[in-house]
Amino acid sequence: MRARIAALMTAAAGITAAMALPATAVAATPGSTAETGATACATVLNHPCVWQERDGGGVVGIAQVSAEPGQLTIVRVEVRTQRAWGSPWVTAASATTVTTGSAKAVTPRVVTEDLRMVCATAGPALEAAQQVTTCTGPF
Repeated sequence: MRARIAALMTAAAGITAAMALPATAVAATPGSTAETGATACATVLNHPCVWQERDGGGVVGIAQVSAEPGQLTIVRVEVRTQRAWGSPWVTAASATTVTTGSAKAVTPRVVTEDLRMVCATAGPALEAAQQVTTCTGPF
């Protein structure tokens, strides 16, 4: 079982990298305010709610997803940074959780003056085609 979960986490990392959004693509999650960290997540099965919170001198990315109690669920959250407008987005920190039922993941703190956005991919761990990716707007 552990080997299968490790394989799923590796596959999810590859899927997330392949699904990287261009700098112009942003998607806000329902009810979230990325700049303040204040979030009221809508309960939509297998759709991540993503936001950032200030932590000391930096920010952490947080994502949570609602799922059926017996479903093996994966949620991966990333804090991405961009040095200059038009340059590529780079993952500065990430966290992945695989569990049954609803899940939450929190990145380590990122301290930077660069432009930031937080992205999350979540859904059924064994069904990559049903996983959903969403991002905050750049801040």
